[in-house]
Amino acid sequence: MKHFYKPLLLLLTTAVLLLGGCGVQQTASEQEKNITAENNAVVLAAGRNLAPGEKDGYYCSKILGVWEPLITKDENGLPKPCLATGWEMKDGGKEWIFHLRRGVQFHNGSPFNADAVIKNFERMKLGVKRSSFYGLDIKTFYPSLIRYEKIDDYTLKFLFAEPNVNQLYKMIDFGSPVYAPECFAPDGNFQGFAIGTGPYKITENVLNKYVRLTRSDTYYGTKAKVPEIVVRNIPNPDVRYAALKAGEILGVLDINAIPPFLAEEIKQDDRFAISTNKSTMIRFLALNGSRFPFNDVRMRQAVSLAIDRKDLVQALYLNYAEPTANLLNYTSPYYKDYPVEYDPEKARKLAREVLGGQRCEVVYCINGGEPLQKGEAELISYWLQIIGLDVTIQSLEYATMARQMRRGDYDIARVQQGLPNGDPYSIFYTFMMPDGSRNKISCLAYQNHEVAALLQEAKHCTDENKRRAIYDRLQLISIEDQPVVPLFNDRSIVAYSKRLKNYDALVYGVNLAEIELID
Repeated sequence: MKHFYKPLLLLLTTAVLLLGGCGVQQTASEQEKNITAENNAVVLAAGRNLAPGEKDGYYCSKILGVWEPLITKDENGLPKPCLATGWEMKDGGKEWIFHLRRGVQFHNGSPFNADAVIKNFERMKLGVKRSSFYGLDIKTFYPSLIRYEKIDDYTLKFLFAEPNVNQLYKMIDFGSPVYAPECFAPDGNFQGFAIGTGPYKITENVLNKYVRLTRSDTYYGTKAKVPEIVVRNIPNPDVRYAALKAGEILGVLDINAIPPFLAEEIKQDDRFAISTNKSTMIRFLALNGSRFPFNDVRMRQAVSLAIDRKDLVQALYLNYAEPTANLLNYTSPYYKDYPVEYDPEKARKLAREVLGGQRCEVVYCINGGEPLQKGEAELISYWLQIIGLDVTIQSLEYATMARQMRRGDYDIARVQQGLPNGDPYSIFYTFMMPDGSRNKISCLAYQNHEVAALLQEAKHCTDENKRRAIYDRLQLISIEDQPVVPLFNDRSIVAYSKRLKNYDALVYGVNLAEIELID
């Protein structure tokens, strides 16, 4: 059967490569060039606004190096000290003690200490702060927290009503940001720039245009090598590509920094280079489990078995992705590599059992703002029609698609999910528990009593081997039941001029403090 869709694969691959030449003559206005070129700043670009400003829960993304968390992660996704240098778990996880880094100042000169951290928690207690990154919610990151208290200027105690053995994972990066209390307004939003402890401070922020970063000379660690960086917001990937080629920017960063087809184009030019790494982003199909035919596990299994993920990744993403049927992202230290199964015959058999030999019309929603999703949907629709599904592709703005999904007015939707931390608990809960946020807002209608029991056990298990076994089982259940259909794990791709040194892709972004300008 595979030879039937080879012409379609060739057509889609050709179309993707041709996209690399579409619209590339669009470049920045002269005004933008002049603004961002002041003071010989290193000018970069991202596809979204990395500093959404005062009403964003974080003000800016962590990758800008402005704020730092209490706890970050190492290259294996395990908790690593940052502003907290050490910790102790007591009473089975009901009590945590954190030791803070000494000799640290915020960008405004105020001291980083236990009092400052407490002010950040008091801010979180004011309520959920929405964000372009992850919602800042004390109940999510610190479930069952009773109170926090200062032991001394550099030691804090957290007390929980229930054992929180995986608390460190919840606090990684976006779970424990720390800002100077002076930059908080009474309502918990920011007043003025976010003031952190990182290697860079914000000195100018023109919303939806650019953010200017200046090196912090009071940074406690190794000082940033570039004195000033400007990160422009350029939503269109073709325009980012053109700006890079024209020398208006020296690099791109963040999620979807450069599409695979444009990365291949850039590799042909000796002036530029590409760097890749794993990414926390996973792409999948949400299936409306609240109505026929996806309220039947056999139909969800049929969809998963019908998709040739390896050909999908090769044809459309030029192997800048990793096929997977596993709900857990491959950057998690608990990730287990299960085989990706493609079996159209088994898929047809399962679909016949559900559809009774009849055909079924389904609506497949895509985000019209992502150029590759249409070609991807066309290829997947081809595979799905073989198992009896007649697909209508509906291209929508993302916000419209999200509202439609909440109403349950869809059958299939192409969505994505980042891994907020290395612990699988939150991901499995979000997708596989009846009250999980993704389960509810996507109308997955998934419920499994074994999953509930396993998550309850994982929540209180202090034996690392047992925890790993629990997460192995949850991964296997997600593959068997397919509450959603994972397609592939992203690769983090960055492109840059060879005038830059140490511009290496990380799991998320690049380390701006490490880059150097070579002239």
